[in-house]
Amino acid sequence: MTSEYRRGYVYIQNSFAGVIAETDVGYRFLYDPEYLHNNDATAVSLTLPLEKTEYNSSVLFPFFDGLIPEGWMLGIVSRNWKIDINDRFGLLQVACKDCIGDVSIRNEV
Repeated sequence: MTSEYRRGYVYIQNSFAGVIAETDVGYRFLYDPEYLHNNDATAVSLTLPLEKTEYNSSVLFPFFDGLIPEGWMLGIVSRNWKIDINDRFGLLQVACKDCIGDVSIRNEV
């Protein structure tokens, strides 16, 4: 069993869709079972289709990493929240609460 360090709650169009977690071996993403039973459920991305099984990766999933700001905006986020630019999960948690697009990451359900 892997230990979980931090977690983020993934929302798609303000509907709770699943949980992304940082673990001692990488990252884990799991869709919420109730969300999967919703007829209007859509996948977070094409690389993370709607499945009951959890997804695991040794690096932050490219889709989620792509939500993190780049360039000068990344510098502002890093300085304001005092988060190292290499802490991708920390940046995801603070900078992606209200992203452009359908997906957002929140700290609670």
